Amino acid sequence: MPLPYYVSPEQMMKDKAEYARKGIARGRSIVTLEYADGILLVAENPSTLLHKISEIYDRIAFAGVGKYNEFENLRIAGIRHADVKGYSYSRGDVTAKALANAYSQALGNIFTQDIKPFEVEVLVAEVAENGSRNEIYHILYDGTIEDEHNYAAMGGQADEIRRFLKDHYHEGQALGEALGLGVRALTVTQNKTLSERDLEVAVLDRTKVRRKFRRIPTEALGQLLGAAR
Repeated sequence: MPLPYYVSPEQMMKDKAEYARKGIARGRSIVTLEYADGILLVAENPSTLLHKISEIYDRIAFAGVGKYNEFENLRIAGIRHADVKGYSYSRGDVTAKALANAYSQALGNIFTQDIKPFEVEVLVAEVAENGSRNEIYHILYDGTIEDEHNYAAMGGQADEIRRFLKDHYHEGQALGEALGLGVRALTVTQNKTLSERDLEVAVLDRTKVRRKFRRIPTEALGQLLGAAR
């Protein structure tokens, strides 16, 4: 009788992590920046139909990199979670921190219990009001949560992008200036220039009433990038 194949738990977790990281690294990057009036999210995404950046709730946005079907399932689950909580209690009880914890638990369970981990990283951002601090949570494939300040990057060459932002970011930027910085950060490891048609851009704008999320259309994007150059 042949002996069953054995892999130590440490090696299994290591292999799962390497598998997930390789899948995420093949995806195009997303940059998140705080600017004077809110939070800016910039993704390299030439598709006009498959969004990597979406609204979750009144003040909360979601972004995902990696396998589209996997982070899309997470996005839909997050919207349902927010809707049920907002309806059962109050809209103010729906927070980015609670959503990040829910995503962390889901991804952690999948990573430890399933044979194949999700090849995704997700980000949940909440724009602040009344002088409080914006919240940006980066959730990794294994459920680890990172509380980001000022900027965040995920997917592709995220480490190089973070180093670029560390050297060039400063607080209080106008939207156009922050957009220009985000696009330069996405191209730091590439040999091509990204145009407005290669980008998906959205903001959480604290100056808006109730629903803070809005997408920036291609025409307006071209004007903002032209002014930033």
